[in-house]
Amino acid sequence: MREIRRLSDQLLRLQTTDGSWRFCFESGVLTDAYMIIMLRTLEIADETLIRRLHERLLSAQQADGSWRVYSDEIDGNLSATVEAYYALLYSGYIDATDDAMLQAKRYILSKGGLRSINGVITKVILASTGQYRWPASLMIPLEFLLLPPSFPISFYDFSGYARVHLAPVLLLADRKFSVKTNRSPDLSNLMTARSSSRPEPSHSFDQRQSNQNFQALLDVIKTNLGKLPGFSGQLHKAARKRAERYMLERIEPDGTLYGYATCTFLMVFALLSAGYDKRHPVINRAVHGITSLLCRKDGKIFLQNSLSTVWDTALISSALQEAGTSPDSPMIRRASSYILSQQQLKFGDWSIRNRNPVPGAWGFSDSNTLNPDIDDTTAALRAIKRMSLTSPVYRDAWNRGLNWILSMQNKDGGWPAFERDTDKAHLTWLPMDGAKSAAIDPSTADLTGRTLEYLGRFAGLGIRHSFIRRGADWLIEHQEKDGSWYGRWGICYIYGTWAALTGMISVGIDPDHSALRRGTEWLLSIQNNDGGWGESCGSDREMKYIPLGASTPSQTAWALDALIAAHRKPVPEIDKGIGRLIEALHEEDWKTSYPTGAGLPGSFYVHYHSYRFIWPLLTLSHYIKKYGGDIISAVHGSAADRT
Repeated sequence: MREIRRLSDQLLRLQTTDGSWRFCFESGVLTDAYMIIMLRTLEIADETLIRRLHERLLSAQQADGSWRVYSDEIDGNLSATVEAYYALLYSGYIDATDDAMLQAKRYILSKGGLRSINGVITKVILASTGQYRWPASLMIPLEFLLLPPSFPISFYDFSGYARVHLAPVLLLADRKFSVKTNRSPDLSNLMTARSSSRPEPSHSFDQRQSNQNFQALLDVIKTNLGKLPGFSGQLHKAARKRAERYMLERIEPDGTLYGYATCTFLMVFALLSAGYDKRHPVINRAVHGITSLLCRKDGKIFLQNSLSTVWDTALISSALQEAGTSPDSPMIRRASSYILSQQQLKFGDWSIRNRNPVPGAWGFSDSNTLNPDIDDTTAALRAIKRMSLTSPVYRDAWNRGLNWILSMQNKDGGWPAFERDTDKAHLTWLPMDGAKSAAIDPSTADLTGRTLEYLGRFAGLGIRHSFIRRGADWLIEHQEKDGSWYGRWGICYIYGTWAALTGMISVGIDPDHSALRRGTEWLLSIQNNDGGWGESCGSDREMKYIPLGASTPSQTAWALDALIAAHRKPVPEIDKGIGRLIEALHEEDWKTSYPTGAGLPGSFYVHYHSYRFIWPLLTLSHYIKKYGGDIISAVHGSAADRT
């Protein structure tokens, strides 16, 4: 019990006065680079901040001159390198002739230069600041925004995350907007002009198919646009106003668009394209809101894409209660009060396709008041479960949240992240990197599994209910051939398999069911020699399991938690894993900070600074609860005593 007490005491000391826990949400260099580019474009001379972001960017450069989005990314990342190179030059605190910049330039040219960039937002930022020609792949008719949700295709068929990025992008592309300042660097020497004497390389089958698919999507859009009443000029003017209004109506109280830094950067450039002055109050508020996302840790500063406060607080409170902290303790009461204050009781875009739109969900951060999601809502409900048993106020919040979760189940039986039945496959035909993951919001194994785990363990619902059975059936139908499940919002197959197994077991499916047995066998087959588990972010890109070659605390905890749920008695592999997990709690190295949260495959991964506390605490607590305090570890002596 010693490690459980130690983790609990640490968390007690880290709780803030409002009851929340505020850990950093770290996602690589993209946001830091865009912050420098935006500040220079707006001619805001915050030199202290620009210099510190410059230093952070420079410190992340690799020996080959590149930047990566995760530490074991093979050959670096071209888009990330271009973003960092551009931002460093624009900062004014380094010259193009410095060794670091020459190395970066050589790397960029060796990968094909700016023409070979895949990242859509990278292209948009470059184009908006005069460094790149607006790509034809972004020339979707702006009138598309006018199609109502009742049409066969509409703007609202995209996921909410895609829409808040797509609206400013379409407005910028429509105007082919670009803005330069007297400090703008010149990246034209990174273009690598093609030789006229050399024939154009033939497109691969995949590229040809992608182009054909995109054209087919454009044809569908144009066909539906023909059904709109009005003249072309009128419609275009209305579409421009619609794009602007769409953004303005979704600005959060802190000034950001939907609480995300990335789409707020795009909004700032889009408003400039619409004629807003660089010092317009809406732009000033946006800059202030983005600045509030800065996080300072260990003497460094970096920009979070959003805050993760609600997520972290709900998970920590729930884990502490699982570990034995009383719901009546001041720490849990403060946390519960904070969580209750963050429940969203107004209608958002999620209600468009919801047949029973009763608000009562939670979002990811306390700057998010418009965009609740499934995962945060079940996390919040886990945290206030015990309070709901004795308090009418919490009981009402619990009931509203539960009903919202049930109303968000997709027609196919699974659960999405933000909006139900937003899964039209042809929207993934956009020729954009990551379109398959970002454009739509389909059912996923991690969200479906996590929802079932909540419904089973905390709401007392089981497989006898038809909607629970449909969720379990969806998981069984979407199991990979090797026995694993793909997780969309964590890395990756370990995450999805943990969620699927714990979810199905919680609603009453026997661990001896063939699908569950195959899942546990897969987890055991990938255990590292040291007893832990570790998976590379490369799995997310390749869509197959890729071992990290080392064990991370969160992935080890996920795998163990699933195995504990599936085994009535501890097997040697579990005890060996528990020993490794306890060792990891006292280590501080690259494995501790390896990103195990997923945002966008190949582009955006998250190191949750809270995860080294949350998942080990939860797993160790489940081990003690299930197996008691007298189980002898096969390795390291008494695991139960050490925990």
